[in-house]
Amino acid sequence: MKAVHLIKNGVSKEAFEIRDIAIPLPEDDEVIVKVDAFGLNYADVMARNGLYREAPALPSVLGYEVVGIIHTVGTNISDDFIGKRVIAFTRFGGYAEYAKVNQLGFGLIGDMDTDVALCIATQFVTAYYMSTVITNFFPGNRVLVHAGAGGVGSALIQLLKAKGCIVYATAGSERKLALMTKLGADHVINYREKDYFEVISKLLEGDRLDGTFNPIAGSTFKKDYQLIGSGGRILLFGGSERSGKKWGILSTLNFVRKMGAILPITMMMRSKSVIGVNMLKIGDNKAEMIQYCMQEVIKLVESGHLKAEIGGVFKATEITEAHDLLESRKSTGKITVHW
Repeated sequence: MKAVHLIKNGVSKEAFEIRDIAIPLPEDDEVIVKVDAFGLNYADVMARNGLYREAPALPSVLGYEVVGIIHTVGTNISDDFIGKRVIAFTRFGGYAEYAKVNQLGFGLIGDMDTDVALCIATQFVTAYYMSTVITNFFPGNRVLVHAGAGGVGSALIQLLKAKGCIVYATAGSERKLALMTKLGADHVINYREKDYFEVISKLLEGDRLDGTFNPIAGSTFKKDYQLIGSGGRILLFGGSERSGKKWGILSTLNFVRKMGAILPITMMMRSKSVIGVNMLKIGDNKAEMIQYCMQEVIKLVESGHLKAEIGGVFKATEITEAHDLLESRKSTGKITVHW
C-alpha cells in the first residue's frame, strides 16, 4: 500500500513523502480499513512541526480518522463486518491506503457522503464529548467558542444552540464570521480586529460566561478565566497559539508563562473549573466512550441535526497544499484528503 510519511519536522513541502509499505495485519480486537479518504486536524500540524509530544518517532504516518471499507478483521471480531463502510478513529496511521482500527473505534455509515463522514470521528466526537458527556449546558447559558468556524467549533455552535445557549464565537475573517452566524452564533467577534475579552465583557454587562471552549491556550487562557463566573468551566483542548513560533523551547516557555498559574483552592473558592481534553488519551483508555460518542454523532448527522462544513478537498498527492491551508488559519470546517 501507499502511505504519506512524515519524514522531517518543519515546513510541509519538505516534511512529507509517499512511500510503499506493507499492508498491516489486525490484532485480535482490530479491523483493517481499506481507506478511501482521511481527514486533517490541527494536531497534525502540531505534530509536523515537532510540537505534539504524542506523535510517533520519525518517519511516521499521521492521521486520526479515515473513511473506507472494512477489509480484514481480527479473530475476536465477526466476519460480518467485512465489506461494511465505516468512519473510523485511528491512533495515527490514517494517512494510508489501509489503516488499523480498534474494534470500538469505528461506526457504520452506509452511503453517507465521504467528506461529511470525515467530520465525525475526531472533530464532531470531540465537540459532543465536551459539550454533552463530560459537562453539560442549559437554556440561557452563555458560552464562548474559540475558532468557531473550524471543524470542532462549527459543531460546538450547533450543539450548544440546540441546547438553547447564548453563543459567543471568535474567528479571524469576515467570511468566517458569516459562517458562524449562519450556524447560529448569537455574537461573532473578529479577534484580529478587536479584543474579544473587551467585546464580551461589554456584552455581558456585568454578568459572566458559563463556559468557554478553547483550543488556543496561551494568552487566551487568562482572559477566559476572568470571563467565566461561578460554576463556569474552561474546556481546554488545544494549544494552537504555540504553533508557528520559531524560538523552540523559549517559545514554549513563553507560551506557558502567558497562561499563568491557578491554584486548585482558588478554583474551589470561586467555583470555577478547568477541564483538559485530549481525545487521543480518551481513545487509549476509554475506547468505549469514543464508540458511544461516535454512534450518537452519526445519528445527529443522519437526522440533519448536525451539519458538516467542508473547507477543502484534496488528493493524497496534494498533502502539502492541504497542510498549508489548515496551518494558514484561513480554512473553515473540515479538510479532507482522498486517495
